[in-house]
Amino acid sequence: MQIQAHLLEPFFHHEVHNIFEGKLGLNEPRVTAYVARLLCNFAETDSLFLVRGAGGHTVDELNAMRLAADPVHGTAPSFDAERAMRKYIGDYALFVGGMVPEAIDTGLGTCSPRRPTHGELIIAGKESYYIVSQFNVFEYKKEAPMFERLCDQFERYMLGLSLVREELRKRLVLPQQASHGSTG
Repeated sequence: MQIQAHLLEPFFHHEVHNIFEGKLGLNEPRVTAYVARLLCNFAETDSLFLVRGAGGHTVDELNAMRLAADPVHGTAPSFDAERAMRKYIGDYALFVGGMVPEAIDTGLGTCSPRRPTHGELIIAGKESYYIVSQFNVFEYKKEAPMFERLCDQFERYMLGLSLVREELRKRLVLPQQASHGSTG
């Protein structure tokens, strides 16, 4: 029996399912459930950027995370630590690319450290999910095909999350704006 981990999970699951299956034809129940949980995890501010500001991770930080995930040339103390960090990088890239476009570098340039571009997030996310999918033995065997699917269809899932974002924005922001307009 699966225990509901977060109060928002049924809400996110419904929204993700409607977009992924209804609009994009992605009938992947395990991925849908995973992405709904991912949204719940990132709904917690301390999980979103691992104690980062709303601006997200810079390119240098993203590259540092990728190096930290490497048990051979980097600082990951084990292959389990590599998998955990790679999973986070994939989740982060998918979430930010789909749900937080303001954390993506638009190429307009600022004085602050550079944020990743959309393409850099796709590369980091696909690479990370691919590595996670290669952990396909023992306790990770059941999840490996899901991460392979996330890697293979990363751009479509990112698009799906951007559609979820727009749907949530319409549902949660526009009705409030409309009611303010009718009172004035």
